[in-house]
Amino acid sequence: MIARLLALAFCVVAIFTSASAQTPDLSAIARQSGTPDIPGLKMVWLAPWGDLSNAHPWRNIIVHQTEGPAGSARWGASEQSKNPTRRGVTVWVETDGTVYWSVPENLVPTHGDGGNRNDNKYIDNSPTYHQVVGNNSIGVEFAGNYPDVTRGATDAQIAVWRILVAVLRARYGIPVDRVYAHDWIDFKDARYCEGCALATLAREWGK
Repeated sequence: MIARLLALAFCVVAIFTSASAQTPDLSAIARQSGTPDIPGLKMVWLAPWGDLSNAHPWRNIIVHQTEGPAGSARWGASEQSKNPTRRGVTVWVETDGTVYWSVPENLVPTHGDGGNRNDNKYIDNSPTYHQVVGNNSIGVEFAGNYPDVTRGATDAQIAVWRILVAVLRARYGIPVDRVYAHDWIDFKDARYCEGCALATLAREWGK
């Protein structure tokens, strides 16, 4: 009996070891160039990754939400790819979880409002005031909170966000405490807290 249990235990260990060996390393994928397949993400590459050494020195991640209906992320990413520095972001996330990488990572879209929040309403703004801005922060836009801006992200968006934020942090070496909701660093729409739930999740996952 003991021999059978030991044999079973060894089989279980072997199975998990084999599965672990087959699980792609997100950190390794995050250092690649081109259009890598990222497990768990349906990524539409409108602009491929270049050599990481040539990427813009991103220091923060800002989470945005747009008042667009389902399908608007695709449109926004397409327009962004045509005019990379227009007001918008580098990464767009559709309600069904599709992720669009819209512009080359060495270009800086116009997003954020200069890190103008200084009231410490959500976080301590002493390290963010006029310091966490579009020029040093890669932006991620979640579509779909129309017509109710208080509507949260979809389950599909939350699922891909867990992977996406890990990839972004690994690629650019961004600490978890540098993931910010747009409303944490800028004065935004008073009707809701833009990006707050998603940024909070990212920080909890990264602990």
